[in-house]
Amino acid sequence: MSTPIPRDARPGMQTAQRERLAENLAEVRGKITAAAGRAGRASDDVRLIAVTKYVDVETTAALFELGCRDFGESRPQQLWERAEQFAARPVRWHMIGHLQTNKAKRTAPVLSWLHAGDSWRLLKAVDAAAAADRRIQTLLEINISGDAAKHGIAPDDAARVLEEAAKLPQLEIRGLMGMASLQGGVDVARTNFAALRQLRDRLAADAPDNVALTELSMGMSGDYEAAIEEGATMVRVGSSLFEGIER
Repeated sequence: MSTPIPRDARPGMQTAQRERLAENLAEVRGKITAAAGRAGRASDDVRLIAVTKYVDVETTAALFELGCRDFGESRPQQLWERAEQFAARPVRWHMIGHLQTNKAKRTAPVLSWLHAGDSWRLLKAVDAAAAADRRIQTLLEINISGDAAKHGIAPDDAARVLEEAAKLPQLEIRGLMGMASLQGGVDVARTNFAALRQLRDRLAADAPDNVALTELSMGMSGDYEAAIEEGATMVRVGSSLFEGIER
């Protein structure tokens, strides 16, 4: 069993490491503010999801002490462990990686946000596993790049899945998530992000009455600025936060 971190414990990082982490976080936040400004938006319109899958619990705790409250994990086992370790702290946990249906029962109780709602089968499993007294904020993951290796709902199937997902009582469908193609760099990524925004806008125009598609989760360390310029409301940033940090 994981050992919880006491609320008053200080992160077990060397001073230089902690200072570098603070500098990295300030740089990322500055770039978010600048990108939002270029798009005519406020920085508060964009939520930073700190992706902690490659760092230890002490580094994650240091990020919390620096003001981060939204943390993303792509592996369910690590999400379970981290949620237990930080149970005494007001952390919002985001599942950003593929979730197998057989892991939904253990994952649903600790989730604030499910970004990887990548199939109707998974959405039903998470809904069934969620506690009756809470709703999980959910994004439909769209395979906007068309990459065969990526998970996600095909754009042509999104309206059908959205209509069915809106009937699930424990899920609140809030928007879309997408990942840019691994090929083509930022220019191709920007095209993918624009396509996801346009799909969201089309779906929002005819969405079920109980659905408000206000969120777009797109952009990672290499392309989050372009994602913000194309309408992202959530960016999933990992490596840019941890440059120069021993992991």
